[in-house]
Formats: sequence, C-alpha cells, structure tokens
Amino acid sequence: MKRVLVAVPFAALIALALLRAPTADPPRAASELPVVATFSIVARDPDTGDLGIAVQSKFFGVGSVVPWAKAGVGAIATQSYANTTYGPKGLELLAKGDSPEDVMKALTGADDEAAKRQAGIVDAKGRSSSFTGKECMAFAGGRQGENYAVQGNILAGEEVVTAMEASWKSSKGELGDRLVEALAAAQSKGGDKRGMQSASLLVVRDKGGYAGFNDRWIDIRVEDHAKPIEELKRLLEMHKKFFPRK
Repeated sequence: MKRVLVAVPFAALIALALLRAPTADPPRAASELPVVATFSIVARDPDTGDLGIAVQSKFFGVGSVVPWAKAGVGAIATQSYANTTYGPKGLELLAKGDSPEDVMKALTGADDEAAKRQAGIVDAKGRSSSFTGKECMAFAGGRQGENYAVQGNILAGEEVVTAMEASWKSSKGELGDRLVEALAAAQSKGGDKRGMQSASLLVVRDKGGYAGFNDRWIDIRVEDHAKPIEELKRLLEMHKKFFPRK
C-alpha cells in the first residue's frame, strides 16, 4: 500500500500552531481580586533626597504590591484593588520629567477601573499627588503637600490620614523613622478598620543598596504579624545595627 503525502502550505502550519498554542490570560477584573485596603505614605527627605514609602494593611504581603520607588526619580504607592502597572509606568513618566499630577492623570486616565484605585506619588523635586477613586471603600481619602502624600481606604475614619499628615509635618530625623512614625500615628486613630496584618518600608537612595550596586537603602517587609508596625520598627532598628549610618 502506497502512502500518499499531502503538501500543506507553510502558512497553514503556522496558523494551526498558533491556534493550538496556549494564550496568556487577560488581567483579572478588580472585582475578582482581594482588595489591597490599606494606608500609606510616600515622601521625600529634603535634606538627603532619599525617597520612601511606608504602608500597613489587613492584607498578606502588602510590601509585594504597594511600594515602588527609584532614586532620583520618585516614589509611588498603588493600592485599593491595586493596579501594579502604576509603579513602573509612573516611574518611567516621572523620569521623563512629568509632574506627579500629570503622571496620576495619565495612569488613571488609561485605566478602565480607576474608580476603584488609590495611589500616591512624590517625585525627586518634592512635588506630590494623591488620588482616591470614587468607588474606593469608605473611609477613603488622602492628603498631599510638599515632599509627601498620604492616603488610605477602608479606614476607621478621616482622622487616620490626617494623623499621618500631622506626624510627617512634625517629625524629625531619618526618613525611615519618620515614615514608620506616620504609620504608628495612623494606627493610633484606628488604621485599617478590618485590623492589622502586614507592613512594609522602602527607602531608596543613589547607590544606597548593598555594596552600592543598587538604590535599595532600606527594604523591610512584615508579611503576617499581629502588630506589624511595631515589628517593622523593630526590624528598622536592626537595620541600623547591620548597616551603620554615616
């Protein structure tokens, strides 16, 4: 019995392969994700130029979602059904010289679910912006000023963000300490009304990382703890012992 070979055009083979190839799943809608309900502060130290973010939430591993920063460029917090593209895209726009207000408009304007998002931005010049979408869960709101932006959602009340702002304005010392103090002030007013679970502190400075290879001067995360802000403060004190200040 003779075998009959059928010639199949190369283009047809490619089309067949594409049909069979697995496709990447589209991004999940905000309503399908656990809400990153939290309070955060993004800030710049006018004396050193350091940029940083501190955040606390009743959410596991908040430090892997909310904070984004680059030395000499800016710091961004993205939360409340967080769109994590706000971090890298926002830093890219800040690096080009766009103001935080313009960057925030660009990020939220391109996001179909911006009404569910919350974000804070500060740049290397100390300019800032805070955004709270209309569909964020109450209480949700923020404040901004020179060198800082504070914001939160599902909070015990407006006094949580005003306490963060007041703490920032009145505190002195290293940026990391001031950021953690702001979280503690917010928690003293009730914080996230669901409770506490994780916290994170990120501070960047030029060549501030280990051996000067990157800009991660402080990168501390508390993933799951009954009192994450207190634990964050303890770990920050350990950081000072392992990496003495100049």
